[in-house]
Amino acid sequence: MLDDDDDCERMTPSRRAVLGAAGALFAWSFVPKFAYAAAGSRDPRFLLVVLRGALDGLSAVPPIGDPEYAALRDDIALTRDGPDAALPLDGFFYLHPAMPNLARLYASGQASIVHATATGYRERSHFDGQDVLESGQQGPGKTESGWLNRLIASLPAGEGISQRGVLGVGVVPPLVVRGEAPILGWAPPRMARAGSDLIQRLGDLYGQRDPALARALAQANLTEGIAQRRGIGSEIKGGVGPDSAEGMKRIAEGAAALVGADDGPRIAALAFEGWDTHANEGGAKGRLAQLLGGLDGALASFETGLAPVWKDTVVMVVTEFGRTAKVNGTVGTDHGTGTVAFLVGGAVRGGRIIADWPGLKPEQLYEKRDLKPTTDIRAVAKGVVSELFGLSGPVLAERVFPGTGGLSPVAGLIV
Repeated sequence: MLDDDDDCERMTPSRRAVLGAAGALFAWSFVPKFAYAAAGSRDPRFLLVVLRGALDGLSAVPPIGDPEYAALRDDIALTRDGPDAALPLDGFFYLHPAMPNLARLYASGQASIVHATATGYRERSHFDGQDVLESGQQGPGKTESGWLNRLIASLPAGEGISQRGVLGVGVVPPLVVRGEAPILGWAPPRMARAGSDLIQRLGDLYGQRDPALARALAQANLTEGIAQRRGIGSEIKGGVGPDSAEGMKRIAEGAAALVGADDGPRIAALAFEGWDTHANEGGAKGRLAQLLGGLDGALASFETGLAPVWKDTVVMVVTEFGRTAKVNGTVGTDHGTGTVAFLVGGAVRGGRIIADWPGLKPEQLYEKRDLKPTTDIRAVAKGVVSELFGLSGPVLAERVFPGTGGLSPVAGLIV
């Protein structure tokens, strides 16, 4: 194992997230300052899924057509043929066999895959990598706000999106949703939930003495009301974590129910854990296959739960960085650089691999060990939100992703 991998501990809550959430109770951030979504015929939904721990993109979407691939991946290499064959995409890239639902969405033009992608971060710390991914900044530690929150705060005037806030799923809100714009919080309950009457009483108690907390409690009460109306309350039992297939499914079902509600938020962020596959990663079967199967099931839950608004929906799946191209001595992969991202939904112009493929020869690898990133994931995010929400390039470069003025959005991602 590499020396720079010594911060591999459970990703949630991270040190930064705990500090950012200190003092919160039911909802995590509320400032009475609203921005509004631009009016239009589309009622867009955007869900950001973060895979914490760093996804092995060369296993999730193997470039079997690259002549260097099989030898480089050794015992975990996937194949075109056989009982556990990878699923064909375009004859060069294939999809892990644990993801038949994503393969179906890709074939129907509702999913695209971005390969050889990463943020501008080139070190190998999970915490800093997640910080950069979620803050949208050039480096770690530069801001306490996330790019999804700044996106809402940057939307032009008009009723709708930002008054509903951004939904942060989980016990601790991810950095990507924190900031000035209103935040709603929800997590699958692990114990009996407090009734809305308790939240109301606390709001009454603190209404005169702490108006900010009273407003936060009002937001919590609003979220709880939506959850109850959508049937995602007490029947979701605890004990199933976000690193299991069942946990991913339940989290996706809850997020879809809230985001799909007429009076619910239009933008959400959530995280699935367990992707730090240093040992016993597996090939067609094994630990990573189980995780990818869980993600595939979650995508199916999004599609089902958001069916009435699926045509206006984009689910973007990202991770902090990739993993080494070469397998390590424990049949796993260490912290790397380039990886994959997924765009899924009825609003996606799908059926495409978006990649400037760098190759897998030793001289083509980043630092002779990693898949070299050729597409900045921030350019992809810029392209999605600019087309989905009508934000201009200057707004994206100055407010949502500061310091990226020379980074043009990837165009043509949305139908």
